[in-house]
Parts: sequence; C-alpha cells; structure tokens
Amino acid sequence: MGKLYLIQLDGRIYSCKFCHSHLANSDQLVSRQFHCRHGKAYLFNTVVNVSVGPHEDRRMTTGLHTVADIFCNCCQQIVGWKYELAHELAQKYKEGKFILERAKVVDGDSNGSTDYYLDSQPVHSDTEDV
Repeated sequence: MGKLYLIQLDGRIYSCKFCHSHLANSDQLVSRQFHCRHGKAYLFNTVVNVSVGPHEDRRMTTGLHTVADIFCNCCQQIVGWKYELAHELAQKYKEGKFILERAKVVDGDSNGSTDYYLDSQPVHSDTEDV
C-alpha cells in the first residue's frame, strides 16, 4: 500500500473528529442550516481528503436526491455526503456540494487550536426520512 498524502489547509478549518485530518476551509462554507440523522450538518462548496462512495437515491425532507457518502481518507470514517443530483428544481443548488456532519468534525485553525462552534437551531432541514 502506498504512502498517504493529505492536503493541509490554512486558516480556519474543519477537521475530522476521529483523526483530525483537514476536511474544509471555512471560506468554503455555504450554509449551517442543514440537519442530518446525527444532528446538525454544514453545506460546503468543496472538501478535501475525502473519498466518494457509490451513488444512491435517498428521500430527504427536501425531496429525492442522488447522493454518495464521503469518507475521511485517513481513518475511513463516514463524515458526510456529496449531492450528486437533486430531482427537484428548487434543490439544484446542492448539486456537486458536500455535507459535513457536525458531530463528525471539529473546527479550529490550521495550527491545531480547536474551538467547538455552537450555533443556533437550523431553520431548514435536510434529514433523511427514516
């Protein structure tokens, strides 16, 4: 097996809770107004150090979406999902974007200082119907 190369981000970042690999810059954050099975979730334009799993259709509160789970490249934990296709016109803005589950990430700076951000209740939810 080859050597694992991880991208290191600068500034305010979100990292994997399990292994602290960098996942996203705060400037790529689109919205904190999402919700998932495990609580709060954040929508990002781009993330790094993740692998994308197989596509599957999921019925969520905002409609049917084709998504793929995303896994941390370092520890292989599921940290969220990628929106591949939104089946409803009003949800098309999500396509190609990523959800990081708040319970599976920590935020802080690139120097390793973490600050657990507590935000207000989400206004809109994208929880899967279970």
